[in-house]
Amino acid sequence: MKPPSNVKTPAQYIASLPAARAKTIATVRALVNKHIPRGYDECLVWGTIGWTVPLSRYPDTYNKQPITYVALASQKNYCTLYLMGAFWSRQLDQLKAAFKAAGKKLDMGKCRVHFESPDDLPLAAIGKLISAISSEKWIEMYEQSRLMTKAGQAQMAKQGAPSASKVAARRVGTKRRR
Repeated sequence: MKPPSNVKTPAQYIASLPAARAKTIATVRALVNKHIPRGYDECLVWGTIGWTVPLSRYPDTYNKQPITYVALASQKNYCTLYLMGAFWSRQLDQLKAAFKAAGKKLDMGKCRVHFESPDDLPLAAIGKLISAISSEKWIEMYEQSRLMTKAGQAQMAKQGAPSASKVAARRVGTKRRR
């Protein structure tokens, strides 16, 4: 559910929700705010509450939007916590193990964790995952991912740098010769 157009802040977003849903989102928002590393700003992005690297700090994004690290949304039938850092950093195994250890059901699609109540989440483990990636590291991961796109490959070719795929092919070729 996209928030009404007059909603401009995370607090207004929460206030626009039904009471029970507002309580759920506020609880998870507090968890994220407690564990988010320095360098991320809380804002509304893509119709969700997001914690991003602001454009004032890193303006060179492909879509002119801030780089989102974590997001939180109220959907029609559930809430969603977007854990982009866990997805990109290969921490998914830790997340799955935390759900299993807590005896909770993981309802997930890529970086999205669906839940109805904060009780559905292993909050301590999620807090630990959120705190694991600094904003500097997140920018570095973003830049590396952009190099793997066609646009990134074209930019590297213009600069005369070998493409990531060619470098990888050379490494594989080198290993075969040994």
